[in-house]
Amino acid sequence: MPGQSFFSKLVTAVERNDSLLCVGLDPLPEQLPAVYRSDTGNIIASLLAWNKAVIVATSPYVCAYKPNIAFYEALGLPGMNLLAATLAAIPPHIPIILDAKRGDIDSTAAAYAHACFDVWGADAVTVSPYLGRDSIRPFLDYPDKGLFVLCHTSNPGAADFQELEINEWRSLDREPHQPLYIHVARTTTRWSANIGLVVGATFPDAIRATRDAAPDAWFLVPGIGAQGGDLEAVLDAGLRPDGQGLIINASRSVALAPDPGEAARYLRDAINVVRRGARPQTSSAPIFTPALTRLVDGLVNLEAIKFGEFTLASGRHSPIYIDLRLLVSAPDLLAQAADAYAAVVSDLPCDRVAGVPYAALPIGTALSLRTGIPMIYPRKEAKAYGLGKDIEGAWQPGYCIVLIEDLITSGGSIIKSAERLREAGLIVEHVVVLIDREQGGVDNLAAHGITAHSVFTMTQLLDDLVARDRLPAERAGQVRAFLNGSYA
Repeated sequence: MPGQSFFSKLVTAVERNDSLLCVGLDPLPEQLPAVYRSDTGNIIASLLAWNKAVIVATSPYVCAYKPNIAFYEALGLPGMNLLAATLAAIPPHIPIILDAKRGDIDSTAAAYAHACFDVWGADAVTVSPYLGRDSIRPFLDYPDKGLFVLCHTSNPGAADFQELEINEWRSLDREPHQPLYIHVARTTTRWSANIGLVVGATFPDAIRATRDAAPDAWFLVPGIGAQGGDLEAVLDAGLRPDGQGLIINASRSVALAPDPGEAARYLRDAINVVRRGARPQTSSAPIFTPALTRLVDGLVNLEAIKFGEFTLASGRHSPIYIDLRLLVSAPDLLAQAADAYAAVVSDLPCDRVAGVPYAALPIGTALSLRTGIPMIYPRKEAKAYGLGKDIEGAWQPGYCIVLIEDLITSGGSIIKSAERLREAGLIVEHVVVLIDREQGGVDNLAAHGITAHSVFTMTQLLDDLVARDRLPAERAGQVRAFLNGSYA
């Protein structure tokens, strides 16, 4: 739309699709789903087919697309051709945010701006403010384009610089000491109405503080999903009174979903539930995506999740019994579980997945087959014969390992596996499970430097089953009492 400003085009897209969802287009060859692989072995053609399929499936549900240029640059000249073809496939009414994080002296910035806007035709671009106003001015010479300035990012090291307190002694109308990111928000949004801010979803308090500092600005928010961002907390902290002002970005959680369109629609609707003041626990708003609902129903039908009266090995009585080992006898359901794990693993640093013996070994294998991520596993006991391996599979010290387990109770078996892998020089910082029983395991793992990620928690499972009349509320209350130790 020539002559239309980026933010005007954005608002039009928001209203047209009733959406604050932005989908990232970040293709990694090693994550390419098998369905898009070319018989000729042409990886660029396969990645383009993947990107196009995601665009076609999600275009009714998004307000923007955000390709990260790094994933294309990493593929060399063919990757640049892939970027051009991907951008050409995006419908013209949906704005494009090129995630390039540019920032350099003014003459170099002018070249970057020319590349982003004149060559690639992006509607907006991400930029770094570190070099000051003159490094951003060349981008502002394009009055119909938008900028998103890095403010408070979603990575763990964001606080190294962004939260440093500075003494803004020249300001008489506010507290003299403030975090650097607040100074960035206040200062850059005064430079132009075409400037928005990048604020990561993993720091809701920072989003709230930034909204106070820049009440009218649009925020580009990465970090929802596997990175740990809490959608409801983000929206509560960052939405403007008009119900807009946030662009919620999701990348691999959509692109790697079995049905990207379904994943995008679900996330858009979940955002809108919170925007409109409802809560996901109401009957009008599903707690799980349709894919997860099918998985839950499959687990219940398989009796991998059972409700009743059971006596555990400890002699304790329980109103619930979970046996995910039964998944090995239900290959279609195991594949569904692997897809659910894949959506969580996709945003984690991962050279290998490692199944925790023994229940998680088939799950890890299915996940490896589904994603193409190689698998290893630690033995429970060292071999006294052959090569005497403690860890099966091919690996090198320094690899990032994501542990796979069926569920978390205390986390003890996960910690033991992590220790064995760490002793071999492997990096273990994350575990993904299907169910978090919410009995203290997450905190135990955190104390050992392991972040736990679950496909769903027991609370979510119970709420879903009750909402769909698959479990009486009284029985769900008994399970909750059991989990918190008050069940007789």
